[in-house]
Amino acid sequence: MSATSTPGVTIAVVAKECLPGKVKTRLTPALSPEGAARVAAASLADTLAVVQALPAERRVLFYDGEVLPEGATGFDVLHQPGGGLDERLGFLFDAVEGPLLLVGMDTPQVSVEALAPVFDDPARDAWFGPAEDGGFWSLYLREPDGALLRGVPMSQDDTGAVQLERLADAGLDVGMLDTLLDVDTIPDAERVATLAPDSRFTAALSAEHTPASGGAR
Repeated sequence: MSATSTPGVTIAVVAKECLPGKVKTRLTPALSPEGAARVAAASLADTLAVVQALPAERRVLFYDGEVLPEGATGFDVLHQPGGGLDERLGFLFDAVEGPLLLVGMDTPQVSVEALAPVFDDPARDAWFGPAEDGGFWSLYLREPDGALLRGVPMSQDDTGAVQLERLADAGLDVGMLDTLLDVDTIPDAERVATLAPDSRFTAALSAEHTPASGGAR
């Protein structure tokens, strides 16, 4: 991948403020709400670091919250509106001009290499990153259009399939990125930690959780 910026490509990270009881609630009770929030914050910091290393022209934090996270320097902040996730993502894909690459905050194992295909071929209509749970962790549209996301049922085991069908029905040439695991549960977190042993996420998880006992420290 070229070290120079790919003209016109914006990367947007969808994130929310990592407050206890508001993020990664399925990691409790193995982790305390405060511990789960620290793990979520580390996951977001890892994601932002990867995005900082990618040759994008612009970086956007599509944010639900007030206090900005670690690593957000250099990001333009776009606050999320109300409504369901499909409506909020539709808003984002209408608000940004030019090619847009969406990345979630729940895959701290994401790497520059995983997103390299987008920057190697930004002229492609779309790139799609499926998640193991049936959703998606990344979406690139060369010509962003919020209508392609509105009405897609989110947080279901067929979300990714429905979204991919939307893109195909629109006649888009869609490239596929690697399938990644979202961190939702403790088993997910432990698997991702083995994939990214040197990450902030893994360090935070290790500080909060003892796998052998399943309890929080």
